[in-house]
Amino acid sequence: MNFPQIAQQVIDKLGGKENIATAAHCATRLRIVLNDESKVDKEGIDNIEGVKGQFAVAGQYQIIFGSGTVNKVHAELTKLLGIGDVSNAEVAEAASGNQNLLQRLVKGLADIFVPIIPAIVAGGLLMGIHSMLTAKGFFVDELSVIDMHPGLADLVDFINTIANAPFVFLPVLLGFSATRKFGGNPFLGAALGMLLVHPALADGWNYALTLAQGKIQYWNVFGLEIEKVGYQGTVIPTLVSAWVLATLEKTFRKFVPSYLDNLITPLFSLFIAGFLAFTVIGPIGREAGSLIASGLTWLYDTLGFVGGAIFGAFYAPIVITGMHQTFIAVETQLLAEMANTGGTFIFPIAAMSNIAQGAACLGVAVALKDPKVRGLAVPSGISALLGITEPAMFGVNLRYRQAFFAAMIGSGLSSAFIAFFNVKAIALGAAGFLGIPSIKPDSLAMYSIGMVISFVVAFTLSVIFVKRAKAKA
Repeated sequence: MNFPQIAQQVIDKLGGKENIATAAHCATRLRIVLNDESKVDKEGIDNIEGVKGQFAVAGQYQIIFGSGTVNKVHAELTKLLGIGDVSNAEVAEAASGNQNLLQRLVKGLADIFVPIIPAIVAGGLLMGIHSMLTAKGFFVDELSVIDMHPGLADLVDFINTIANAPFVFLPVLLGFSATRKFGGNPFLGAALGMLLVHPALADGWNYALTLAQGKIQYWNVFGLEIEKVGYQGTVIPTLVSAWVLATLEKTFRKFVPSYLDNLITPLFSLFIAGFLAFTVIGPIGREAGSLIASGLTWLYDTLGFVGGAIFGAFYAPIVITGMHQTFIAVETQLLAEMANTGGTFIFPIAAMSNIAQGAACLGVAVALKDPKVRGLAVPSGISALLGITEPAMFGVNLRYRQAFFAAMIGSGLSSAFIAFFNVKAIALGAAGFLGIPSIKPDSLAMYSIGMVISFVVAFTLSVIFVKRAKAKA
């Protein structure tokens, strides 16, 4: 491949150098902020060698080249543009000016939660492994692995301790990430998160039970009785408290002399934010978070397969808008309240949607004889089956929209099936065929059947729909 030539073609089809503000790349895509998106020659970009798809989202124009290729194209692109290396964060910041209020809100939540996902995924998957090892009847009728091999008990307990850590100390992770996003000192945010789960506080997981037993202790501060209760597993109290902390910090820095800044600013910011966290923000936020988690679970359980069908069918369109980024916050709360919610229903439905997109993409490869289409559709379809849907969705299925509709139908039917059997996940992970460790052990059979339904329906309908559309053309 002639990468300098490809880079020049990209520049030309995007409207020239003057139309490109910033450019970066991720594992598979160029991520470009344009001054005027109307100048883009989309058909011309599709015809560039190596291009596997294109789409605009979150104020960025993204061109899919695939791993191993995109970095080489980007290197030549930056040479021609003369802008040097730009980070994804800088591109995202530049793109924010092109976003409306809702888009900025979604992006803000994504910026907070995405950095901590590896910790949540690692803990969640270990939690899934722990459940498999301790569940009776998972491998042998009426027996768990521990029952059969008692010598593994300490190892399993160790796994459970590691698994719980990211959720027990979730406010620390969120405090760091959120405060950084809001423009404050992230280490102050971490300190605030530590305060919310301090060992001297009553366990927030058992708040309702401790309250019912009358064992809540109180601080008497300024005539107020403040509950000595932690906020383990909470999301809303931590996010709001982090925003307050960052706002206080920035406000103090406006009038505090520089020689007193390191003394006064962190002292008063942390004290005031901490006080508000335990008196106002925390109690209200705890109830709000629990109500949201319980409400969504109730709605899912009440609507059953109908709700599953609707959510599953429209999950992919939601992904196109970027609104799926907000689900991370909801899923985190559902997992944090697992004792009440039983886990998250969003992950299994996301998996059904991803599998359907992959199957529909493979259906396009079967339906069309074009070697170029097949060269893109087969690897993109396999990638989607494993949880990475962008190449399949944006590069193939939306181009051949009949495949996208087939995927929506497959996802809707399979999601209805798993919703009927109340399939839930106890962890986040790869939303696809590799998502099995994230699923509750007693739901694995139905989850597996759901995957088969999603694949077979989406693949079959995609082949039929695309062939029919080709015949009419």
